[in-house]
Amino acid sequence: MTTPGASTVPYRGIVTAAVMLATIMQTLDSTIANVALPHMQGSFSVAQDEVTWVLTSYIVAAAIATPLTGWLASVYGTKKLLLLSIAGFTVASVLCGLAGSIYQMVIYRFLQGVCGAALVPLAQTILLTIYPRERQGHAMAIWGAGVMLGPIIGPTLGGWLTDEYSWRWVFYINVPIGFLAFAALWVFARETDHRPRGFDIFGFTMLSLAVGGLQMMLDRGEHKDWFASNEIRIEFGIAIAAFWVFLVHSATTRQPFVNLKLFADRNFLAGNIMMFLVSVVIFSSTALLPVLLQTVMNYPVVTAGWLMTPRGVGTVASMLIAGRLTNKVDVRLLMAIGFMCTAFSFWLPSGWTIAMGSGPVMIAGFGQGFGMGLMFVPLSLAAFGTLAPAYRNEATALFSLVRNVGGSIGISIAENLLAHSTQASHQAIGSAVTPYNHALLDPLVQQFWNIHTTVGLGALDIEVNRQAAMAAYLSCFTTMAVISLCMLPLLLMMKRIYPGQAAGAPHAMD
Repeated sequence: MTTPGASTVPYRGIVTAAVMLATIMQTLDSTIANVALPHMQGSFSVAQDEVTWVLTSYIVAAAIATPLTGWLASVYGTKKLLLLSIAGFTVASVLCGLAGSIYQMVIYRFLQGVCGAALVPLAQTILLTIYPRERQGHAMAIWGAGVMLGPIIGPTLGGWLTDEYSWRWVFYINVPIGFLAFAALWVFARETDHRPRGFDIFGFTMLSLAVGGLQMMLDRGEHKDWFASNEIRIEFGIAIAAFWVFLVHSATTRQPFVNLKLFADRNFLAGNIMMFLVSVVIFSSTALLPVLLQTVMNYPVVTAGWLMTPRGVGTVASMLIAGRLTNKVDVRLLMAIGFMCTAFSFWLPSGWTIAMGSGPVMIAGFGQGFGMGLMFVPLSLAAFGTLAPAYRNEATALFSLVRNVGGSIGISIAENLLAHSTQASHQAIGSAVTPYNHALLDPLVQQFWNIHTTVGLGALDIEVNRQAAMAAYLSCFTTMAVISLCMLPLLLMMKRIYPGQAAGAPHAMD
């Protein structure tokens, strides 16, 4: 079936809602299982390094399968692939909930990752297809809200489901969502054009090895002490070698798995670089803030989740604003404002203390969400604004791959920076803990931290650890502010996208 003109698509609202359900289901699952890991570990009676494979298998599977989305959609059609992905993801979720051993769970999570990999890029492709050019800003705002809200609310929802019911409901919650999305798309969505296309199996294999090796290294590096481990060195070597072979092969073969000429388009190239950096900031901050609130500032898990709500509110609000402004102002200006707003809101935590109230957390969170929303919608429009519709399937798959890899690298960088900063801060603070420090000899201080007793020294060490961790978290947030500002020069690479402008084919691929 041929896709009708974007201005005459029937049931656009229903299709949009169904696509967003699928998007939220996938992005939610990227973080919702994290808080349930300790309960799974007890249920399966396994060690911590074994239960982490529940996360690793999903991440690696999604990373390997994401680049395949463009080819499958081009050959079999976007609607057919999306329906198959939703059905597979929903069934895999049920199997995860029913898993009776860690081995079954890892296999089912791998299947869930494979099926879920196509959901986000296909959702973006469909929304770009069914909305006319002048309303694509609105469409990307809706899509961006689903992509960004899922990881934010995932830990809170996962904690509530695990505490109130069971860790298995972390997976069962996907069933009604998947059923509604599948039914609506089956009835109301229309198939896109598809055509036979050769499959570059060697290129796909090399890219899969590269991405899989990188994701394994990033996910397990913290547990294996990075390059002190033979496993990490092997994974790193495989990732580098396979990616090099993939690049050489793709540049020399007639029908490569990934058309590298896509990156000859300035907007698409700059958009992917910025999406990588944006993902570093988004995913790393999303991973750090809940842990800071719970372990250092002693908030319960549910309260910590509620304190992150303003971040989601800010994201939705700015995306709705950006969706309306993209047809009126230069999207590069919106991105510049978003970068500066995000940088400022990540600089605000530099004044935080352990004893402060929750107000500064919510204010900074709202600012971070607001800035990210202003970045995300215009960035999606600018990246695809000069690409012809025929290249959308492949381009959106690459865009999602870059987002996922950027998120994984961001989390790894944040964890390492946090560990090293904590150690350095602990050493700096601990150097002042001596019998010659008159502040420690004050009678009021001695009531809590008497350095002449074992109990007092233990209590003082706990406090030093807390203060060192707090300083390290604030250092990480400052680094994110710097990264946000570093994205500003990249805007100079992009061409302006004018309101109502039809997407043109990139000349390098004609």
